[in-house]
Amino acid sequence: MLKNNGKKTAISVACTGCLCLLLLVVAVQHHRVQVTEEADGEDAAARSVPEDSARLAQDKKGFSTYFTKLTRGRREVEKPARTSAAASDPPPAEDISATDIFIAVKTTKKFHQSRLNLLLETWISRNMQQTYIFTDGEDDELKKKIGIHAINTNCSAAHSRQALSCKMAVEYDKFIESGKKWFCHVDDDNYVNVRTLVKHLSQYPHTQDLYVGKPSLDRPIEATERLGENKMKPVNFWFATGGAGFCVSRGLALKMSPWASGGHFMNTAEKIRLPDDCTIGYIIESVLGVPLTRSSLFHSHLENLQQVSRSEIHKQITLSYGMFENKSNIISLKGAFSVEEDPSRFKSVHCLLYPDTPWCPPQVAF
Repeated sequence: MLKNNGKKTAISVACTGCLCLLLLVVAVQHHRVQVTEEADGEDAAARSVPEDSARLAQDKKGFSTYFTKLTRGRREVEKPARTSAAASDPPPAEDISATDIFIAVKTTKKFHQSRLNLLLETWISRNMQQTYIFTDGEDDELKKKIGIHAINTNCSAAHSRQALSCKMAVEYDKFIESGKKWFCHVDDDNYVNVRTLVKHLSQYPHTQDLYVGKPSLDRPIEATERLGENKMKPVNFWFATGGAGFCVSRGLALKMSPWASGGHFMNTAEKIRLPDDCTIGYIIESVLGVPLTRSSLFHSHLENLQQVSRSEIHKQITLSYGMFENKSNIISLKGAFSVEEDPSRFKSVHCLLYPDTPWCPPQVAF
């Protein structure tokens, strides 16, 4: 019995020893593998440092490029809202061109050389087909330049309300005959930016009642309407000064006919004893009840033209020049010509707007 128990104990001890030895071998092998893997991992990490650095630099560069692109994109989106007037302009109500506008220039024969030639050389030179000159005397040289668009009204050359109203009556009738969509009146001391005029008028349907311009007074004009013998009534209304220019839609002009066509305009002017531009305002505002649509883009010599900045000149519809308190009232513009060469500044304005004009000096720094 004892002998058998001893044998069993010996076998058990031997098995236990083998098992421990086997576990020790496995543990040593595992340690070697782990050390090898750690060493390999360290080597791989050491090798990957340049690659990771390059990748990091590339990622950083990509992010910088993306940020720059994003910033540029944001600027492009924000830029029109800050700097472009066109972005805020309403869509055109009607597609019109310069040929749809009847531009009437009122002058007198004594100003053909001193005033009219300047206009013919500048803005009229690019708008011959839509510009009509209304004067009070025959001028063969003028007809050579503009043909049948030079119209002798046979009105008096005096600067009286009767003479002015006589010319306006002819202007109105010629416009109605033309069939054009807009009637625009200016004086012989106005520069007309026709591109801006077209853009502005395209905001309004010509079939509707539109009277566009700028008043020269800060309040409605007060007048007395003569109804008959010893019968009068006070009237007050706004009017757009002819010295800055104004425009009337065809739809409204046709409604004016009973008070403006033929000899009726002269009779209407006599009823209120006021000049031509005032009479236009009276018919439209007081008689027809159509309010003046004001625009700050029209300018006369009655305002301080120095306030029109060079950067805003291309946005204006009309400009003027004149004298105020014995001082020259002109656009402040360092342009293609000196003030002595170009006292009205119209040539310099023209070269600013149309630098391709043959007589404009090349490479002018404004």
